[in-house]
Amino acid sequence: SIMPRLGLRGNNSAGGFGFGAAAAIEYMVATGGTITTDGDFKVHTFTGSSTFTVTQLGDDGTVEYLIIGGGGGGASRGGGGGGAGGYKTAANLSVTETGYSITIGGGGTGNSNSNDVTGGAGGTSVGFGFTVYGDGAGGQNAGVDGGSGGGGSRAGNAGGNADAGSVGNSGGAGAGSGTGRRSGGGGGAGTAGASATGSANGNGGNGLASSISGSSVTRSGGGGGGSYDTGYTPGSGGSGGGGASVANGGDNGTANTGGGGGGGSGTSGTSGTAGSGVVIIRYQFQ
Repeated sequence: SIMPRLGLRGNNSAGGFGFGAAAAIEYMVATGGTITTDGDFKVHTFTGSSTFTVTQLGDDGTVEYLIIGGGGGGASRGGGGGGAGGYKTAANLSVTETGYSITIGGGGTGNSNSNDVTGGAGGTSVGFGFTVYGDGAGGQNAGVDGGSGGGGSRAGNAGGNADAGSVGNSGGAGAGSGTGRRSGGGGGAGTAGASATGSANGNGGNGLASSISGSSVTRSGGGGGGSYDTGYTPGSGGSGGGGASVANGGDNGTANTGGGGGGGSGTSGTSGTAGSGVVIIRYQFQ
C-alpha cells in the first residue's frame, strides 16, 4: 500500500515548529493500450504492439504485469496440437518515467491443405525488456519447442519442450503409424499436453488463471492433438483458449490468450491457427 508522506508545517501559533497535515499522495499516471478501471487500479491492455509510457511516477512507482506470447499452430492431417504461448507475470516491478516498447506475438498459422505440415510458430511478446516466446508448433513428427511445447505425432515422437524463460509445459507424445497415427496435445501454462493413447489423441494442457484485468481469466491453453483416421477420439483444447481437434479439422486458439491451435484430424486435416498474445499492466491510480 502507498503510505502518505508527512510534510513540515511553518511556524505555529506558539512560535515553534510542528508537524502539519500529511502531503497529498501522488499516484502513477501512464498512457498506452486500452485503459480500463478496476476499483483504485488502472489496467492497460495491449493486443497490438505499442508503447506504455509513464508520465508521472507517483510515490509507489511499481506495476503488476502479465506477458503472454503467441501460441503455436496445430499440425495438419493427424498432427500434434499447438503449444500455448509462454506466460510471465509478476507484481511490484519498479518503473521509471519513460516509454516502454510493447510487442505482441501473433498466433502461429494452421494449415488449410491436405499435406502433412507442421504448424506455424507463434510470435514473441515483449514488455519491460522481458522476452516471452511463442513458437511451440504442433508437429508432424516431434513437437516443436516453445513457450509451451507442441504435441508430437506418430509413435516414438515426443512433444516439444517449454522455454525456461517463462511459465510453460511440454507437449504430449504421438502414437501409432500410417493412417492410424495419433498425436499429443500441446502444452499449456498450467499443465503439460497429454500423450496419445490406443484410442484417443492427447488433450491440450490447461492454462493459468489471472485476475490482473479485474476478473479471473484463464489464458495460455494448449491445442488438442489430431489423428489421420477419424475413428479415434479427437483431443480437446486446454482451458485458456486452446483449440480442439475436431472431425476433419482443428479449431483455432482464442485471440489474445496465447492458446495453441488444434491439430487437424482426417484426410483433409485442416489445422487450427493459434491465438495471439497479450500484455496487461496494472497499477494504483487513486
